[in-house]
Amino acid sequence: MSSSQHPVAYRLEQQVGGATKLLATVMGLPLVDGIFPAMVLAGAIDDPVGIVQVGLLVFGGSATVAVILAEMDGTPREQAMTVLAVGVGIIALASVEAAFAPTIESALNMDVFKRFAALVMAAIAAKTASARVGEYLPSPGVIIGFGMLASLQPAGFELITTIDTTRVLHAAAAAGSGVGFALSVALLGPWLRDVVDIDRFRFGSAVALGVLPLSILGLAPGRAPLAVLAVTSLLALDPGEQVDATMEVPDQPQQSNEGSDSSDNPAVTDGGKNEDVTVADAEDVAEDAEDAVETAYGYPGEEDGDERRPWL
Repeated sequence: MSSSQHPVAYRLEQQVGGATKLLATVMGLPLVDGIFPAMVLAGAIDDPVGIVQVGLLVFGGSATVAVILAEMDGTPREQAMTVLAVGVGIIALASVEAAFAPTIESALNMDVFKRFAALVMAAIAAKTASARVGEYLPSPGVIIGFGMLASLQPAGFELITTIDTTRVLHAAAAAGSGVGFALSVALLGPWLRDVVDIDRFRFGSAVALGVLPLSILGLAPGRAPLAVLAVTSLLALDPGEQVDATMEVPDQPQQSNEGSDSSDNPAVTDGGKNEDVTVADAEDVAEDAEDAVETAYGYPGEEDGDERRPWL
């Protein structure tokens, strides 16, 4: 991408093109390649903490942030309207997939499928952190496909027509939390572009995404991914660029020419040409400049100055 070079979003940008299409692809990809249904079947959205974690890491991850901050044009209000238009479709598709989840669940061995769901989340985290590592890993859809084959139980298949309202609402809430996060990024875009290091946030969110499967398998506390994401957001703040831009450069000492006669000046210009400048005069000027710099940036305790040199 133009400013962050996010591995996932950059690859999609080459195939899709257009900021709106790219945002829809990035946020809708978990619904297409089976990541979100895997999270639903693995029980990742059964509690409020899981709903927020899946929403922020799956739908509102670093790729979404990179697209909004680096690719989308227009005012914050226009960007927010675009995010809302894309988000309505994301929430609707997430609810539909959650409604069919019980039918899929009846034909699978969930203990085996949960392991593959955790594996696909780890693969996505690795792809997000490093484009080179992602080249050697299979796509999430391939991993989910193998997981469904390994956990398939055709004898237990049952067409369930009763909709689990609670699961559908949880799925809509998870997608809604991701859309809400993207909406806040769009509204705060002008400020976030100045204080947020996108690549640092990308790497930190990849770590949080890698912790999520551990929490699903019970190897890490359930709130660990959310805590990692919170710490990542704080560490991604980088307002130092604004401070550097406002630093004042000390003025160089200037020699006053008042009261001096033009005949005493060794460098007299006439018609754009310097005359009567000898090598000895040039050396004297250079020594005077060095003495002036040393006076301005002397070490503490010296008589010539009280400030350190800038590079120290």
